[in-house]
Amino acid sequence: MKNHLVQLQELGLRDYKETWDYQQKIFQEVIDSKIRNRREATSKPTQNTLLLVEHPHVYTLGKSGDLSNLLLTEEQLAAKSATFYKINRGGDITYHGPGQIVGYPILDLENFFTDIHKYLRLLEEMVILTLAEYGLKTERSEGETGVWLDVGTPFARKICALGVRASRWVTMHGFALNVNTNLGYFDHIIPCGIKDKAVTSLHVELGKKEVSEKKVKEKLLKHFSNLFEAELQTNQELKAL
Repeated sequence: MKNHLVQLQELGLRDYKETWDYQQKIFQEVIDSKIRNRREATSKPTQNTLLLVEHPHVYTLGKSGDLSNLLLTEEQLAAKSATFYKINRGGDITYHGPGQIVGYPILDLENFFTDIHKYLRLLEEMVILTLAEYGLKTERSEGETGVWLDVGTPFARKICALGVRASRWVTMHGFALNVNTNLGYFDHIIPCGIKDKAVTSLHVELGKKEVSEKKVKEKLLKHFSNLFEAELQTNQELKAL
C-alpha cells in the first residue's frame, strides 16, 4: 500500500547533531518497518516525514568530501561559535546557520517512485519554482547538484545546496536554502568542493534586509506537495491524533 501522507515537523532552531540523531532514528524506524513487512509478507504502510529546521552555525562534510575544503582550525571554529561534523550524506562540505531553511525529507520512495535521480531533480524543482515566485530565474548546473543563478557565466552562484543519503529507497538529509543567511560563513570553506563559484541568498538577490522565512516555507511546502503528489500533515494535526 502506497502512503502519500507526509508528516511535517517544524523543529525551529535546533542543534545539528541532535537533529541528525533524530533523523537517523526516524530513518531506521522506516527501514525496520520495511524489513518487517518483507519478513512477515505484509504490506503495512511506511511512514514519510519532512523535517524543517534552522541550525546554529555548523559545517558538515559528506562521506566523499575532502577535509581540506574546511579552511578553519578547531580553535578558529570555536572562535566563530561554529561546530563541524563529518556525516553520511553525499556531497562535499557545506554550511548551515541562522537565516537558512533546511529540509530533511525522510521518505520511503517506494511510496512515490523508485528513482534517486528523479528525487533530487524534484527537490531542485521545488526550490526553482519557489524562487520564481520572487522573480528570480534559477536553474540547475550540469554535474553540480543544487540550485544556481547565472549558470554558465562568470557570475554563477549557488543559492541552495542538496545532499542526500538513501538505503532501501528510504531517504535522509536533504536541502539547505539560503534566505537571510550570513554569507560570510561560506568564506571559511570551499562550498561543495567547487572552487571559484560564489554563494548567494534570497535577501541579497532581492536587495532586502530580510525576507519572511515563513512565507518562503509556505511556498516550498506548496511545491513539495504538488511535485510529490503528497498530502502534508502538520505538527498541530499530529498532536491532535
